[in-house]
Amino acid sequence: MKRSIVRWRHRAHRAGEAGMTTAEYAVGTLAACTFAIVLLAVVKSGSVESGLSGVILEALGIR
Repeated sequence: MKRSIVRWRHRAHRAGEAGMTTAEYAVGTLAACTFAIVLLAVVKSGSVESGLSGVILEALGIR
């Protein structure tokens, strides 16, 4: 009888944490997407885009 109670408590404990893992992944994914959007906005700004283009063209020897 005691073993079944211990097993039940263990399963209940694991089931309670299953949603936490999913929520943590959701928050992490949302943070990564937000960071990507901000980074894209910065890279597409005029001065950064021209600076990056200059560095890439110089590295390729096109300039």
